[in-house]
Amino acid sequence: MRLTQLLRWLGRCLVERRSWMDQNTWMYEIGRATAEFMDSVDEFITVAETDQLEKGNNAICCHCKKCKNARWYVDSTDIKSHLIAHGFMRGYTCWSFHGESVADLNPSVSDNDTDNEEDSYNSDNNVNFDDVFDDLDMEDNVADKYHDRLQQLFVDAEKPLYTGCMNFTKLSAVIQLVNLKSNNGWSDTSFTSLLELLNKMLPEGNELPVSTYQAKKLMCPMRLEIQRIHACPNDCMLYRNEDKDLSQCKVCGTSRYKRGKPTDNADSDVSENGPPAKLLWYLPIIPRLKRLFANEKDAKLLRWHAEDRKNDGKMRHVADSLQWKNFDKDFEKFGDEIRNIRFGLSSDGINPFGDLSSRHSTWPVLLCIYNLPPWLCMKRKYIMMSLLIQGPKQPGNDVDIYLQPLVDEMMELWSTGIHVYDAYKKEYFQLRAMLFCTINDFPAYGNLSGYSTKGKKACPICEENTHSI
Repeated sequence: MRLTQLLRWLGRCLVERRSWMDQNTWMYEIGRATAEFMDSVDEFITVAETDQLEKGNNAICCHCKKCKNARWYVDSTDIKSHLIAHGFMRGYTCWSFHGESVADLNPSVSDNDTDNEEDSYNSDNNVNFDDVFDDLDMEDNVADKYHDRLQQLFVDAEKPLYTGCMNFTKLSAVIQLVNLKSNNGWSDTSFTSLLELLNKMLPEGNELPVSTYQAKKLMCPMRLEIQRIHACPNDCMLYRNEDKDLSQCKVCGTSRYKRGKPTDNADSDVSENGPPAKLLWYLPIIPRLKRLFANEKDAKLLRWHAEDRKNDGKMRHVADSLQWKNFDKDFEKFGDEIRNIRFGLSSDGINPFGDLSSRHSTWPVLLCIYNLPPWLCMKRKYIMMSLLIQGPKQPGNDVDIYLQPLVDEMMELWSTGIHVYDAYKKEYFQLRAMLFCTINDFPAYGNLSGYSTKGKKACPICEENTHSI
């Protein structure tokens, strides 16, 4: 206990000592062969070892230009040699992976103020401020283009809401307001009106955004990827991979773009040809799975089916079904890793405009996660919309054309898996996933499976033995 306290005190002393030299200066501007750089690297290693001891980790992640917090080393001398040889990764002035928080860099915030803020953010009805940063920077593959945005987020987390404000920063105020909007179901229009009014009430020169769009953009500087894939209006093909530069369908010859005259010629530059005739919106699931495991609470929930489920022989969860048990028996390697994901896929046509007289049909494809507790499986927070198939006509039996991006990603998750950081276990592992079941009404089942659900043999189970009238 005394050793832990001593190391914690030493780490704080080193953090205070760094104030004489700006971190950005010695990390990026002075030469790596200078004595100042060597001494500062030694101080950093001591801080990292202190954080390792407090958290009980077996290794320390390296944030040199090549490793970028993606590789962990037991021996800290390996990290020191990396930093001297390659230098620090760009933009890592807040050592969030090695025990330093935003409050450590803000001398105007006292320890008591920090404790009070943490208590307020950890309440059940508010967003945990620490989780916001966990979701953003716990992942190992933060692209270089996002580093500036991440550093701006740290700046907003320190900037007072207005001059002299001690209770709220720009980011914390927006987080609590957006959380209030979500809990009470406010519309974007009403929330924008509230922001405009509060902006007028606060002292002049305050940092509060004046629109819902600005507030969301402040909170989400590193958004998840969305792919807009052009499709043939007759549902023949998608313009992706080797077909991404085609200007007309290779099956039916229909133009890829909306054109006033059939004689209009397509430009060789795809971006200059105007709007596509039909679009598929694809939201990749791999980045969202990484975000889930990067959050300690969600990573623990994804283990619930194996560790916290009451196993008394009754059907309390999908994991109690014979299908689940038989699959684990047939694929032991997959079943041995309890964190591997089992998806349920659901799709059907909807009319997004709410007009009963309209025959417009847009098809979302949703994925639910059966690793979670049963009361969370169908919550909106944990349901992933992977595809949005544009109307106005339903794809019918050609829906498999639009499922191609999802199938490719599922094949990757099944065959090789992906390297993911588990924030609950503080370790990396190879995550795999499978499609456990589909949930549809009978007509949609026929479209997705390709089985004819009409006529004398409409039942896909009875088939030849169907008792038809």
